[in-house]
Amino acid sequence: MLSPGMAQGSSVEMAALRTGLREAGYVEGQNIRIDSQFGEGSPQRMQELAAELVRLKPDLIFTINTQAALAAKSATRTIPVVFVRVSDPIGAGLVPSLARPEGNVTGLASFVAEMGPKRLELLKQAIPRLSRVAVLWNSQSKGAELVFNGLKAAGPRLGVQIQDAGVRGPNELASVFDAAADARTGAVIVSDDLVLDSYRTEILALAAKHRLGVASVYREYANAGGLMAYGPSLSDTYRRAATYVDRILRGANPADLPVQQPAKFDLVINLKTAKTLGLTIPPSLLLRADQLIE
Repeated sequence: MLSPGMAQGSSVEMAALRTGLREAGYVEGQNIRIDSQFGEGSPQRMQELAAELVRLKPDLIFTINTQAALAAKSATRTIPVVFVRVSDPIGAGLVPSLARPEGNVTGLASFVAEMGPKRLELLKQAIPRLSRVAVLWNSQSKGAELVFNGLKAAGPRLGVQIQDAGVRGPNELASVFDAAADARTGAVIVSDDLVLDSYRTEILALAAKHRLGVASVYREYANAGGLMAYGPSLSDTYRRAATYVDRILRGANPADLPVQQPAKFDLVINLKTAKTLGLTIPPSLLLRADQLIE
């Protein structure tokens, strides 16, 4: 398993993967072994770590996000690679086609770049007076750049100015939130990123300090105090990925396994946070929500 994130930030997702593997009949320590490599927030190490995994001659490499998948693909053309949390597999150069991935790489796409404008639209519905939104993203991530560019392009159509809040590491978080507050930003969209996920608590604390609503891809942010989330279920994604791991370990060719798309997108709204921010969420949006946190 290869991830550019932090080892301590992967417990929930890896628990979902292990659950999926157990459902397929795999028990760690008995009939499967998982060797993990974490970039710890340094994307430059991905190629090195991928090479280390290839030297172990595993039966399969499970990668988390675009950077990790690209590093694994570059490191081997023969060992099967299964990816998750990849926004645009074709645009990133991982596969030539979703239906026919060819090569040794396949997995589950998140399409968070395509859903970014929809998330901005929902945020605008929640805060009708919203005119400026800061986008917090990892400026060293190709996938996060795709998301940011999509939001930047969608802003004018929705009457929202997009503020670039790209960071290279956690030491820059406080300064970008200060800049957002100084610019009278109305809310923050947090891009899907493994490194940023490791600092979810700090991000939400800074947002609360500056009274900024946070919108994200996954419900974990809304559960922890963000204003809203709209996107695929992380747990469902990892459990579904386990079925591809199982099929390949039983002899399936990755080239014959189409890249899967999210099965369901959930809208989660934290009404407690909305009340703290002095917001009244329109009834039409409340009716669309899959979960309301009170």
